[in-house]
Amino acid sequence: MSKIQFVYFDLGNVLLEFCHDAAARQMAEVAGVPVDVARRVVFADGLEDRYERGELSNAAFYDAFCAATDTRPDPAALLLAASDIFRLKVEMLPIVNGLHAAGTPLGILSNTCPAHWEFVTQGRFRILNACFREFILSYEVRSMKPDREIYDAAIQSAGVAPDEIFFMDDRIENVQAANAAGLDAVHFTDARTLQKAILQRRIPTNC
Repeated sequence: MSKIQFVYFDLGNVLLEFCHDAAARQMAEVAGVPVDVARRVVFADGLEDRYERGELSNAAFYDAFCAATDTRPDPAALLLAASDIFRLKVEMLPIVNGLHAAGTPLGILSNTCPAHWEFVTQGRFRILNACFREFILSYEVRSMKPDREIYDAAIQSAGVAPDEIFFMDDRIENVQAANAAGLDAVHFTDARTLQKAILQRRIPTNC
């Protein structure tokens, strides 16, 4: 019998591929500014981090972008341009479906923002709504990986001991922080290696 009672997945580059360069290009096109300007305003200057940390609402993010670029594009078009950057990693479907079918409780632990989360959960990636029961999102808990507070929120939400939680993330600093919080965390590289880690821990799965 496995010690693991709960499994958390990272979202970006684990379940869904994403591309910040695509966001910069699409936002630049909608706003009518150079791509380098959009990239600097959103990413280099920290606007996206503030958004993912829950310091900005959708409207506040829009206003801050407009003020920094001296533009006023359509709000819905800008948020869609920022969000239409995700693609499903289909090789992860058997892993998620197998764990879910075996009754293993699943959650998502992600640094994300309201626009991105709304985009990915509005029917485009049905597996997110069908297989996961807990969602620890940085903008809701106002803490971002690798800060300790977001892991504490994940532990509390799972309702089990930290060492009974298995977690994977594509960023090594987030894995190290999760391990420091007591979770059994591994660095995600590919689906095959993750499946081996799941089987080694005897986590219930039908995959």
